[in-house]
Amino acid sequence: METGAAKNHAEATGLQSQEALQPALDIAVVSAERILTAGSESGQLLVRMGDVALPLPSALESLLFVADAPVEAEQLARVVNAPAEVVERHLRALGEMYRAQNRGLRIAERNGRFQMVTAPEAGELIEAFLNLDATTRLSAPALETLAIIAYRQPVTRAQIEAVRGVDCSGVLRSLLQRGLIEEIDRLDAPGRPVRYGVTDLFLQHFGLTSLQELPPLEPQEAEQIDAAIGSA
Repeated sequence: METGAAKNHAEATGLQSQEALQPALDIAVVSAERILTAGSESGQLLVRMGDVALPLPSALESLLFVADAPVEAEQLARVVNAPAEVVERHLRALGEMYRAQNRGLRIAERNGRFQMVTAPEAGELIEAFLNLDATTRLSAPALETLAIIAYRQPVTRAQIEAVRGVDCSGVLRSLLQRGLIEEIDRLDAPGRPVRYGVTDLFLQHFGLTSLQELPPLEPQEAEQIDAAIGSA
């Protein structure tokens, strides 16, 4: 049972957490359709739409749920009529809550865009539920190529082939068709070779919310990859 001291500490911690999320609470962003205000009792930010009031985290959660692609914070901010930095803080807090409560959802963030995805631990269950065919799994060459791109993007085909030691044109075409990689830009060099990077679909496929969640490379392995890329 929670002691009085523990309860007071928890309440103080919760209050500090709420304050960290709030802008100065004289905020009252008004549009003809939506008003963002601070609830007078809870201090929670509310999105008011006529007679309806929805907590800002709940509003953002609903928008991410129906979005069919990653969404920029600025776009969400325009919808809920709130500052973009406030939206970003609430989205990250929502993602932390999902993790802390071991929920089946995650909030993925990449290049300033946010998306609701399933937890990686649920991958096998989802595959079974959706009757995913085993042929949708990636081959070893494809996984090797993806790993090089994910850890060292943006990289050219020549740099990838320098690491793998084999022609990668077919694998790159396949990964592009699957939407797991994309053309980022072109290198300012003879022939202007394309440089590749991974996509948001890559993060979804591997149950990641950001590239920072990739497991760290062994120092020797990282040195070998960098040496091969540098020599290409």
